[in-house]
Amino acid sequence: MTADVLTVRGLSCGYGASVVVRDLDLRVAAGEVVALLGANGAGKTTTLLTIAGLLPPIAGDIELLGEAIGRWPAPKIARRGVVSIPDDRGLFPKLTVRENLLLARRRGEDALGLFPELQSRLGTPAGLLSGGQQQMLAIARALARQPKLLIIDELSFGLAPIVVQRLLPTVRAVADETGAGVLVVEQHVHLGLAVADRAYVLSHGSIALSGTAAELQTDTALLQESYLGAGDAERTAR
Repeated sequence: MTADVLTVRGLSCGYGASVVVRDLDLRVAAGEVVALLGANGAGKTTTLLTIAGLLPPIAGDIELLGEAIGRWPAPKIARRGVVSIPDDRGLFPKLTVRENLLLARRRGEDALGLFPELQSRLGTPAGLLSGGQQQMLAIARALARQPKLLIIDELSFGLAPIVVQRLLPTVRAVADETGAGVLVVEQHVHLGLAVADRAYVLSHGSIALSGTAAELQTDTALLQESYLGAGDAERTAR
């Protein structure tokens, strides 16, 4: 059985006294893609920020490969192998593709195997790339850091559907080829399920539904009910 890279138990998190996510249980195994789905305001990004150490947890436990990291500062968590791609991609627009990669690793260009079209753009400032190419660069830079857990917030943000369809297979390839666990947050439910092994649906800060991607795709009525926050928030497809 594949070991869990990330284990979250009973996590509550938010901003100051404002609790956004309550009693969340979640896990990601090595080589697995897990989608965290939900409408705007469901608590997806808040969850990611807390896992990455950018927000302190209010309650609960976060473990990376069995080691408790919930109270660690973000730089220490990053050094242990948690790499995040924010929804704005976190690139330096005035730096070239090569320079953005070198910030992650001395030989950052080695991470371009999944994105050959960037090889001809190494001298181009990141801000002049298309939205899809910027997302490719963000993923390549993350891979240059050799993550144990890769977190991607809103892969599809600002991108045309045809571009997203090209990028989705690379998320699957990251998990398959590197063995990293991948936690991808996606507002568009069917895009997330298309690439994931398993998924969790957040609604109003709580898990409304979880199961394999295949199970959730076949029960669209239950998925829609949970996604919108209607019905029993504790129902789980297994």
